[in-house]
Amino acid sequence: MRLPKVTRFLATVATAALAALGAVTVDAAPAAAAVRNVCYNTSQAGPFASYAVQAASIWNNATNNINMAQCGSNLMIYYTYGGGSYAQRTSLGNGRVVIDYYQAQQYSPLRIMTHEIGHILGLPDNYNGNCAILMSGGSAGTSCTNPYPSSTEAARVDSLFGFAARSATTPQVFTGSWPAPVTAGAQR
Repeated sequence: MRLPKVTRFLATVATAALAALGAVTVDAAPAAAAVRNVCYNTSQAGPFASYAVQAASIWNNATNNINMAQCGSNLMIYYTYGGGSYAQRTSLGNGRVVIDYYQAQQYSPLRIMTHEIGHILGLPDNYNGNCAILMSGGSAGTSCTNPYPSSTEAARVDSLFGFAARSATTPQVFTGSWPAPVTAGAQR
């Protein structure tokens, strides 16, 4: 059963208010609701801040056990010029996402953002080239603009966040799901 949008909105507002007061809210959701807040920060996302907000909304609508909100810095969003987009997960729901400006000119920036956030939420790459699978990343080609996780991907995130222990995943860096664009002087 998905939480009504009003409930999610109220949870997001309450989380943001608590964060403004300095309260830690990463796991602040009531146990009965089994919803965990994933607080993200777009202050360093530059032109990709709105894509991060859209991607968070996509994950909120696709899953039951997470609520992504701009309420802290558990997930930092950055951008760079060259070198490829990637995610660095430090623990489930925590880490950083870096979006490559040049790649976002070739591939759908919303798909890249939602895919990289998927890594932070515990999903691995799936290089099968299927555009319907979000975690197939760039292997689906530049014409693929689908930013939505499949029902299997969303169910996996729900499963991961359904457990109390947040240390179930180890720190990991996910790179290479988007072929690096050929740019002069770009370094990885």
